[in-house]
Order: sequence, then C-alpha cells, then structure tokens
Amino acid sequence: MKAGCQTTLRGHVSIDGIGVHSGLPVTLTLHPADANTGIVFVRPGSDGSYEREVRADVRAVTATEFATVLGDSSGPLISTAEHVLSALRGVGVDNVVVELDGSEAPILDGSAAPFVAAIDQVGLASQSAPRRYIQVLKPVRVVKDDAFGELRPYPRGLRIEAEIEFDHPVIGKQALDIDIAPATFRREIARARTFGFLRDVAKLWGAGYALGASFDNTLVITEDRVLNPEGLRTPDEFVRHKVLDAVGDMALAGAPLLAAYRTVRGGHRLNHAVLSALMADSSAWRVVETSEPVRRIRGHADVATGLVAPAYGPDMS
Repeated sequence: MKAGCQTTLRGHVSIDGIGVHSGLPVTLTLHPADANTGIVFVRPGSDGSYEREVRADVRAVTATEFATVLGDSSGPLISTAEHVLSALRGVGVDNVVVELDGSEAPILDGSAAPFVAAIDQVGLASQSAPRRYIQVLKPVRVVKDDAFGELRPYPRGLRIEAEIEFDHPVIGKQALDIDIAPATFRREIARARTFGFLRDVAKLWGAGYALGASFDNTLVITEDRVLNPEGLRTPDEFVRHKVLDAVGDMALAGAPLLAAYRTVRGGHRLNHAVLSALMADSSAWRVVETSEPVRRIRGHADVATGLVAPAYGPDMS
C-alpha cells in the first residue's frame, strides 16, 4: 500500500444475512470505486441499475434512535449502517460502493468482524489521489444531562475515548481510550458485539424493532448475567462496541478525521449531534491532504456544512 494515498477494494465481495431490526434477509455487496468517491450506499432497481444512491455523510442521517439510518428526500435507504461503516473506516477504505438489496445492513454476528473479513478477502488497492482528512482545529462539545461528547484536535489520526456506565453488575463502569489504526481496529475493536437488555425486548418488538435479534447476533443481558452460552469475548466488550459504533458514526464526516473524540454515556444520537455541531462551525475544521497536510486546504464544500445539531433523545447500543 502507498502511504498517504486513497484506497479502494481490489474486487467485489458479497455478504448475506438478516437485518437485526427487520428480521428480513439482505445481501450487501462491496464494490471498488474511483478515487474521491467516498463511501456511497446504493439500491439496485429491477433493471440492474442503481435506482437510489446516498453518500455516507452526516447530512444523510435520518434517524439515530436504535441505529444509524441514512436516506434522502425519498426516505430511508439503509438502516443499521454503523457496523459496515466502522469496518470500512477502521481498516482504511476510502472509496467504495455499498450495494444493498434490502433496507437494512445485515447484522451478521453483531460486530464489524465479518465485514472486515470480507474486505480482507479481496484486499485493498492504492489509488493515485492523496488521502484527504478533516482536521479538527478547536474543541466542539455537546452536553445533555450526564452525557457528553467532544471532538478536539489530534494530529495523529482518529482517537476514541469512550466511557459508559450502567447500573448493572455485568457492565458497571467501563472506559477505553484507543488510537484507531487498521491493526488495532482488527485486534481490539472489530469483534465487539452489540448488546441489549432482555427486559427491553417486548417494548422493542412492540415498536417494530429487534425482530431479527438472537443469541447469534446480540449479547443479551438479564438482571445479573449474559445469557449467550459462549459469554463475553472480552470483559469490556460493551465499551469496545461503543467504540466500534463511534468509529462508524464518525465516518459520516465524509473523510477520515484528525481528531480525538471523547464520549461519555453516549450513543448514536450523541455521536451524530457532536459531528453535526462540528460541521456547522466552519472555523472548527478544515480539509487537508496527506501530500501537503498544512499548506493545501480544500474548500469546505467538499464535505457537509451548514448543519444544526439535532435534538438529543433516547439511545441504545
């Protein structure tokens, strides 16, 4: 791989599964893309052409209550986008077309590891264009009650500092600070699974969510234990999954971030609120290229602008 260059996939790869909320079967296919394409989600039409296309951009977020949903004026295009986004950003894919034949990304085992395995199956290819980064220039924070998130300058890439606290004997208070690079993402973050409480199942089903959830794709927690027969992959798998989600949500900046993101008792809504607040303040960031990280600055029109942080509300993993 050429250092400082954009990347795409060496070939096409497909993954089959079901949606964790819809319970419906879906095939997701990753396609190579030209330099400066970014991450684009598409839905094929009956004739094989793409009938809808949505760029992975914070402006395309239409919902964050139980997952990150992307869409446009026609409505939602993809739900539960965060795990595939996390895998793509985590291993350093800049340009890719993500094709889905359904409305929700497959949940697979509830982590990003199967997406990473699919990417590794075909490998990455360097492209001639220099990689663009969004460099955070000053801290931007969103606070709501006892939860807060903050992006601040960090020159070495993306750093996630996550802290969670649940009044539950299995989870309690957990924290993890980690610099996101392909090797550390694969080793430390990718295998962390989504989790939920058994007491919430009936409420979720009644609202039309979690119809595809099972022990195969979700850590299920009772009042005092994890029900999954195999148990936890790591003692702090819960906060590691929060980091995984944050990497996916930060991918909606439109380019890799040069920033440290601190999140305390947060989730998808808070992640979206902080990233939106950053993009709304044109003095808080700029786009740089690796070939000229300081001198060459591209216009703000290359990524999302003019955003207002959304109302903060309930969230779940």
